[in-house]
Amino acid sequence: MKTLLVLSCLLCASFAAPAEDKGKSPDGTVQQKMAIPEMGEKMVKDGEVSVPEDSVPVPRDAPVSEEEAAPEFRFDSCPAGWFSHGSRCFTHVRSSMSWYDAEEHCNSMGAQLASATNPKEYRFLQQLTQAAGYNTAWLGGFNLQGRWMWIDREGFYYLNWYNLSPPSSRACVNLHISVGWSNNVCGTSSSFICSKNAFGC
Repeated sequence: MKTLLVLSCLLCASFAAPAEDKGKSPDGTVQQKMAIPEMGEKMVKDGEVSVPEDSVPVPRDAPVSEEEAAPEFRFDSCPAGWFSHGSRCFTHVRSSMSWYDAEEHCNSMGAQLASATNPKEYRFLQQLTQAAGYNTAWLGGFNLQGRWMWIDREGFYYLNWYNLSPPSSRACVNLHISVGWSNNVCGTSSSFICSKNAFGC
């Protein structure tokens, strides 16, 4: 899984890199490129390392221009105002909105209403809400035809109901900072938590 993630990020980096202009640098000078051996070509002969004749070693502390520097990928990074937990980034939005409007707001930030898939994650979301100065917040849980689901398609296997009313009129999940979650009328205004993948490749 990690290998696939690394390969995906390297592929993203190769597409993001600017195209070279036939060996010329931005100042118009011609740059000489070192030949790269083919994949099947052997680099070791009789215990010796084979080095192309025209290659010149570069000291490790040699300055590198901005164009030559490889982009740095951080797999645990989150945008400003977002907090990392597990493999996702979370933010508490203080604006009070209905569940539907909250989901649209999260979508506008490239995110979705948060799911809580285990006790540790739910506790993190409670602390995030409490730190923002709120007692409740919308989560991405909802009821569709008698079945509870998360809007981000995570499995609804971890159950932490504090209060479960008939879902026909209360089909959306609301976090409480001191107890489990409850279901509420989706049109009720509340603060909410958005989440998105932390792997920003």
